[in-house]
Amino acid sequence: MRAHEAGALHGELGNRGPAWLRTPDDVNALVPELWPSGVTRDGAGVLTVGGLGVQDIQAEHGTPAYVLDEDDLRARARAFKAAFAGHDVYYAGKAFLCRAVVRAIAEEGLFLDVCTGGELATALAAGMPPQRIGFHGNNKSVSELERALDAGVGRIIVDSFDEIDRLTALAQDRNIRQPVLVRVTVGVEAHTHEFIATAHEDQKFGFSVGGGAAFKAVAKILDDDVLDLRGLHSHIGSQIFDASGFEVAARRVLALQAQVRDARGVELPEIDLGGGFGIAYTTQDDPAAPADLAERMIKIVDDECAALGLATPKLSVEPGRAIVGPAMFTLYEVGTVKDVDGLRTYVSVDGGMSDNIRTALYGASYSATIAGRASTADPILARVVGKHCESGDIVVKDEFLPADVQPGDLLAVPGTGAYCRSMASNYNHVPRPPVVAVRGGTARVIVRRETEEDLLALDVG
Repeated sequence: MRAHEAGALHGELGNRGPAWLRTPDDVNALVPELWPSGVTRDGAGVLTVGGLGVQDIQAEHGTPAYVLDEDDLRARARAFKAAFAGHDVYYAGKAFLCRAVVRAIAEEGLFLDVCTGGELATALAAGMPPQRIGFHGNNKSVSELERALDAGVGRIIVDSFDEIDRLTALAQDRNIRQPVLVRVTVGVEAHTHEFIATAHEDQKFGFSVGGGAAFKAVAKILDDDVLDLRGLHSHIGSQIFDASGFEVAARRVLALQAQVRDARGVELPEIDLGGGFGIAYTTQDDPAAPADLAERMIKIVDDECAALGLATPKLSVEPGRAIVGPAMFTLYEVGTVKDVDGLRTYVSVDGGMSDNIRTALYGASYSATIAGRASTADPILARVVGKHCESGDIVVKDEFLPADVQPGDLLAVPGTGAYCRSMASNYNHVPRPPVVAVRGGTARVIVRRETEEDLLALDVG
């Protein structure tokens, strides 16, 4: 078994305890798959990112803080672009979006996927060329659609017959032939949490292929002859490791494109197979490299098109988590350490479910490590919890930390780039942490820390 960076053998412990994990070296070690590429430990055991120690980050920016390794983010974006050369890679902004990230992914040659008016506003404010923006969402308002049309976004992914009617009327008023894709649900069982599986039939997204709604949506757009139908879009879920689901989805989407060709004489020039590529949160996760994903996905599209006699459409994919998730970690300070009747040690940090709701919401697993020093103490089984007034306020369910963990220690949780800041809240009136980007030994704030004044500014009562 690999050396464990204090990282989560959830489901592996059983009743045998940490018999295989006995030395301080095991607890201090870093598993590279869980961390940004620029993260290491210095001679004193202090975690560093891009050459900058976390103690320096805390001194200047405080805790909790999301810490982004900008070089790592850019390298992951380039890896997807290179793997899918000749095709389009859309960064899924819902994972984490701010102006600095928009500029970075634009500079690395990626497109951008947004799903609300706020995300679109952020993209435009950052200078993303509108023609490189795709607009998702199952309930886009009229004002959001108007803004997208007026900005000139490159494509809109339509999700309902109501939206087709709205968008058709708005485009007709503007004499615009807006490019669109039809989002379809293909009935694929993605092996992920129920709340983030999006291709089964009983959920809010898209048009059913099996039930015939997807073909009807395509026919309606073609009959109205106002919108420019470019292709079909499928997204089967999130945090997926088994690529076979994408292969099944591709077959079903391409079968529908062949049906459209046969019934309507139209070959759609594009196909989007979505994102949802998994990342390593613990040592139990084994994500595929972008090159491996691309090889399998491109091959199945090519092979299926050859079998159906279809011209091969241009493929697009939408990685979000896979680009930003591993590029960021959250830095906390330990406040209290409590042994509960010898059952478990509870390590409380100065954040929690307001900066990472995923453990409470999805039962997500994370890893953690003491970040400000090395330790020679033996490992103990701990649970990292937050400061909120909820028993479910858990950051890391089970983790081996050194027995001498104490108030004032710095603790780092890797893999928090995706959906942590995006889903952060002000529960218990806790201000949201900043996002600090590190590059070349220099840290800069790209999203500032909220203050109590920010909270009170919205309270007009």
